[in-house]
Amino acid sequence: MMKDFGKKTWFGPLPVLIIGTYDSDGVPNAMNAAWGSIADTNLVDVNLDKDRKTVENLKAKGFFTVAFATVANMAESDYFGLVHGYGINKIEKAGMKCRPAPNVDAPVIEGYPLVLECRVTHISEEDIDGYRVFGEIVNVMADESVLTDGKPDIHKMDLIYYDPITLDYITIGGIAGKSFSIGKKFMD
Repeated sequence: MMKDFGKKTWFGPLPVLIIGTYDSDGVPNAMNAAWGSIADTNLVDVNLDKDRKTVENLKAKGFFTVAFATVANMAESDYFGLVHGYGINKIEKAGMKCRPAPNVDAPVIEGYPLVLECRVTHISEEDIDGYRVFGEIVNVMADESVLTDGKPDIHKMDLIYYDPITLDYITIGGIAGKSFSIGKKFMD
């Protein structure tokens, strides 16, 4: 027997994404955004609440970075979601540093092992209670410490995920099976 819970936003766990932007004066900002995913080939999709400094920055600049949060920067990443970016440099307040991204006008926050550089392709507010931002992935950067055979190795990153049911940050264990392979036993 299954228990009914009604309408809930229980979908996940979700990667904890840190959205990096510059404002019109070049001040960096970071926002914790758990509601994000791949929307299409080379296209990310991030859902953001209204009245956020990040939304203002995205509209002004048209570029952003997406950093994947880890156990090592969990407290800083959580902080980026607790306060608005108006009137405060959250990156500086959290004791972190950033540098300009090489391919887009957005900051790369140091300490995150995997970062996507993105160009805004569309900002929509038609069907949600906020903004849905789509960004073309222009470049992917990974710290050399998390590479295996020259490619990013998710097992070396110690990424955190948001559990929308318990409101906890969690980690995910080892390999459960090989995609595009384990289900072949049902094929003719």
